[in-house]
Amino acid sequence: MRLHNLSNTPGAVHRKKRLGNGESSGHGKTCGKGHKGQKARSGGGIPIGFEGGQMPLYRKLPRRGFSNVQFATNYEVVNVGDLSKLGDETEASPENLVKAGLLRAGSKLLKILGTGEVEKVYKVSAHKFSASAKQKIEAAGGEVTLLS
Repeated sequence: MRLHNLSNTPGAVHRKKRLGNGESSGHGKTCGKGHKGQKARSGGGIPIGFEGGQMPLYRKLPRRGFSNVQFATNYEVVNVGDLSKLGDETEASPENLVKAGLLRAGSKLLKILGTGEVEKVYKVSAHKFSASAKQKIEAAGGEVTLLS
């Protein structure tokens, strides 16, 4: 199948309404907009949330609570089991993890988590470690370095 073989589902595409082309077209005179009023004017329309002048619901309801989203510290995470994807490399720094495809290039903070097993000795440097990750790396004879 190629692009030139594709066709729309029957009934999916409708012809464009040709407005203002005489009464017999079915869309003449008022062009489907009725008689006068805000919605019949050019540029006219009612904004989202407008309730005819009544106090809109979004203004009636109280705004309560606190969101930590703007203050939260976000870490990119890598599991110790994924360190085997580094290949022959024994130093697991953020730069090496980016090269191996385990980390995004623009990521600021890195945390190592303890899921998986450590197969060889790694010198791991990250901003944060879970207790199990630290224990597994050191048990395998590796070294843990905290970045500031």
